Amino acid sequence: MIELKDIYKSYGKGKNELQILKGINLKIDEGEYVSIVGPSGSGKTTLMNIIGMIDVPTSGEYIFEGKPVSKLSEGELARIRNRKIGFVFQSFNLIPEMNALENVELPLIYAGVRPSERKRRSQELLSLMGLSDRLNHRPSELSGGQQQRVAIARALATDPPIILADEPTGNLDSKAGSEVIKILESLNGEGKTVILITHDREIASRARRRIEIRDGVIIRDERVGI
Repeated sequence: MIELKDIYKSYGKGKNELQILKGINLKIDEGEYVSIVGPSGSGKTTLMNIIGMIDVPTSGEYIFEGKPVSKLSEGELARIRNRKIGFVFQSFNLIPEMNALENVELPLIYAGVRPSERKRRSQELLSLMGLSDRLNHRPSELSGGQQQRVAIARALATDPPIILADEPTGNLDSKAGSEVIKILESLNGEGKTVILITHDREIASRARRRIEIRDGVIIRDERVGI
């Protein structure tokens, strides 16, 4: 599903060049639950941005579902981000002026789904997240754990096969964080590919495949329970 070949990423030029990723080679198959762990500054978020097609590598090749990403048009990239990849971020990235239902509906608007179906699907997802009584609440009226569950519902709105979660427990207490990880594990159990970016080794250890990155290089890639 995802293949990275000799990926480098740097910013700046000449003596001001800062190299973030240094020859990343990585394959992720459909249905895997992968954690990518590393300290701050290791390159894990840059790697996530490249996997999620938010950023592009300086050199190397990214193959997504058999197609080179560098050959895709902006329209094709946008469709993949909307329909193939569900993003979950540490800071939730909810729109403060919109209530929970409206936030979840947003990717469905971009996908051209008719209003009645948007509402039905969004209500269903928020109910699955245990938020059926919070549909009309804005982010500021929700706890951190509730906001992250809204964000997960939004990530699932177009039923993407991949969930890409960047430090999804970073702003949560341990109880809310554990609930979010259980949701991601459940989604993987239903067949979705889950890629979890974290600095927390305890959370990373719950994935069936653990990749450790340091100084822009993968230093460990191990599978457990297989």
